[in-house]
Amino acid sequence: MAQFIKVATTDELGDQQAKLVQVGSERIALFRVDGAFYALHDACPHRGGPLSKGTVKGAEVVCPWHDASFDIRTGAVLDPPAQQGVKSYPVRVTGADIEIEV
Repeated sequence: MAQFIKVATTDELGDQQAKLVQVGSERIALFRVDGAFYALHDACPHRGGPLSKGTVKGAEVVCPWHDASFDIRTGAVLDPPAQQGVKSYPVRVTGADIEIEV
């Protein structure tokens, strides 16, 4: 059964920033865009590049290895070479705590 797990606090991320968080065996890229928080599987489906190390442009993250880009809000692929999107995780903020549902 899925549950929300605290992974960070709101003051750990500035706007247009990303952070790698580990939840069990899952590597998750946590993003802050326009004051909202989003979470994606950290590995680009093209060759496994770390999205948490990618360039954030608005609501888009660009993989640092081969420039595939994804919608931070949904995980949808926006530009190749990736052919599929990445898993998106539900995020909620409780007080100053950021929680991801896994």
